[in-house]
Amino acid sequence: MRILLVEDNAALADGLVQLLAGAGHAVDHVADGAGAEALIVAERFDLVVLDLNLPQMDGLEVLRGMRTRRDPAAVMILTARGTPEDRVRGLDLGADDYMVKPFEITEFEARVRSLLRRQAGLRAAEVRVGGVLLDLTARRFSADGQALDLPAREHALLELLFMRAGKVVAKDVIMQSMTSLDEALSDNAIEQYASRLRRRLAPHGVHLRTARGIGYYIDKGV
Repeated sequence: MRILLVEDNAALADGLVQLLAGAGHAVDHVADGAGAEALIVAERFDLVVLDLNLPQMDGLEVLRGMRTRRDPAAVMILTARGTPEDRVRGLDLGADDYMVKPFEITEFEARVRSLLRRQAGLRAAEVRVGGVLLDLTARRFSADGQALDLPAREHALLELLFMRAGKVVAKDVIMQSMTSLDEALSDNAIEQYASRLRRRLAPHGVHLRTARGIGYYIDKGV
């Protein structure tokens, strides 16, 4: 999934980028509010982790702009401003979660997982199609009870399709969800990943379909 981190503390930002990227997410980072505003308008994100005390534009102004534009990205406020009034204001402006610094990394990771599940319309921590199970907490696949080890890009594509199982995921959404601004992904590359996954999944009763000219989907009717 694609995450934007808006944080002006360089050491904290570096650590969180490594943490999120290490979990398989495509992560972009910006250190000021104006830069965040411009990037959010131009790009699609599944989750924005947003500090409030930012140079150039306060984080609450960034959040207000997102919700005024009806941007569907989930927003987690991550800030040192922890008074009840601050929390209420942030949540009332449309934040999905509010976390106060300093914080426990394990709790941060759990909240990120929860928000991404909610973004995909999922309540359970597992998604099963045919003989393949996605454990959303561990972010691991198993096939008929055995671990299904996949290269990073194939894993990211299959996770995206499983979290939206039964729905067509457009190619441009796949590209934006799987890559940060520093990366590139072509149509041909996506087709190759989909083809490899199709061969891996078929023996386990899972069918990855192509919606011609649009994208891909996991057939839940099997």
